[in-house]
Amino acid sequence: MSEPSYTHGTGDTALLGDTIGANLDRAVAAWPDREALVDMVSGRRWTYARFAADVDELAYALLANGVTKGDRVGIWAVNCPEWVLVQYATARIGAVLVNINPAYRTHEVEYVLNQAGVCLLFASLGHKTSDYRAMVEEVRGRCPRLRQTVFIGDPGWEAFVARGTPAAFPELSCDDPINIQYTSGTTGFPKGATLSHHNILNNGYFVGETIAYSEQDRVCVPVPFYHCFGMVMGNLAATSHGACVVIPAPSFDPKATLEAVQQERCTSLYGVPTMFIAELNLPDFASYDLSSLRTGIMAGSPCPVEVMKRVVAEMNMAEVSICYGMTETSPVSTQTRRDDDLEHRTGTVGRVLPHIEVKVVDPATGVTVERGRAGELCTRGYSVMLGYWNEPEKTAEAVDAGRWMHTGDLAVMREDGYVEIVGRIKDMIIRGGENIYPREIEEFLYGHPGIRDVQVVGVPHETYGEEVLACVIPHDPAHPPTLEDVRAYCEGRLAHYKIPSRLQVLESFPMTVSGKVRKVELRETYGA
Repeated sequence: MSEPSYTHGTGDTALLGDTIGANLDRAVAAWPDREALVDMVSGRRWTYARFAADVDELAYALLANGVTKGDRVGIWAVNCPEWVLVQYATARIGAVLVNINPAYRTHEVEYVLNQAGVCLLFASLGHKTSDYRAMVEEVRGRCPRLRQTVFIGDPGWEAFVARGTPAAFPELSCDDPINIQYTSGTTGFPKGATLSHHNILNNGYFVGETIAYSEQDRVCVPVPFYHCFGMVMGNLAATSHGACVVIPAPSFDPKATLEAVQQERCTSLYGVPTMFIAELNLPDFASYDLSSLRTGIMAGSPCPVEVMKRVVAEMNMAEVSICYGMTETSPVSTQTRRDDDLEHRTGTVGRVLPHIEVKVVDPATGVTVERGRAGELCTRGYSVMLGYWNEPEKTAEAVDAGRWMHTGDLAVMREDGYVEIVGRIKDMIIRGGENIYPREIEEFLYGHPGIRDVQVVGVPHETYGEEVLACVIPHDPAHPPTLEDVRAYCEGRLAHYKIPSRLQVLESFPMTVSGKVRKVELRETYGA
């Protein structure tokens, strides 16, 4: 009889009982003169001692401007040093940082400001086509709790900071809420996952431990800070180990990213698979010196085998790690290890981290299934959020009475405890009663010589309920593959019901700001 699909992470290292501020103090005491933060665009640099001094200065300014423990402070900005200073300064005084997606439009910003009750907002002046100053002005009258907005890069920032004078910081508990991150729902407004010092500090720390971070590491972070990938796996993983965060650009730019790695001798590089694909496809990719890299993190979506092979061989990232998680779990639950083979790094999302439990259950009954069977992945432990901000009913839908977080992801736990994600419950295609997992077809089509990238979705069909649509980006746009080419490639190698019956050739996929493909948009646009 097979083992049940349950495992828990053990380890020799205890959980941290610190607040984020106390943990930063430990880093400063140990490595005051080591670099903590480098911004490539402005050329500014911070040692740990200077970084902590600037964090405290901003924390004093927050207190002087009437922000107290428990108040919500919003940040609506692209990646910049001020983002990081705000992150640590709000944690220092126990204010709750509300991360706002830089891609949000006015109605979304208005919703978040009101739902979280934001009293002070830090914002960039703009991003791409968005004029944040004009957008804030438009919604301000409809956000009664918003007392003040401070624009980064504007003289108002310096004036705000200058108002601070040294004062006593509030007493804090590591279980205090410290961060609200809005999860992008496919319907309705997003929900605000509320996270504590204990949640995110420990998660960042153990992610860093798993890839052996030390004060010698320099971490290139092209993923957005507004997301857990940037602020937890990036910033907190680095500062809890005395490592340095390198900001290559305000938003992802493949050329700027590789230039940052080369110039700053980065040892670690982050990204979602599409970012690594963009870097590898730069015409002058081979000219960059990436010899300083040893590790990094790839997360957000499954990594194609061929991409992973190139990342290891051509980017020098022999110890690259795959992470799996969600905002509600701070975010990482499972991670591959430094010595895992190629198959485990591409076929699985690793095994459970220390001090966390995972199980796979039958979505209908909630009963744990045996290993090797698909079901819903659930996770429990220090990393599970405090709840959705002011939404107890939605919290109860996601976190059950046993404190298990239900992820909505379909997974298989192998005999060795490694976890495969086979799809989202809502992404699963049901064609004529057959369950089809898009990930399997995508992996197969990555081997087609004419296909550079592919996303598979289910679209409505009169007879079968759903049919398989393959959306592809060709290697050569002048000679894209045809549906006949794709079907011939699949014939005899995939079960007939898995073979795409429709094909859409695209130049790019619709993406979220955090780099995930918006499959719901592909279904809506091409499913008619």
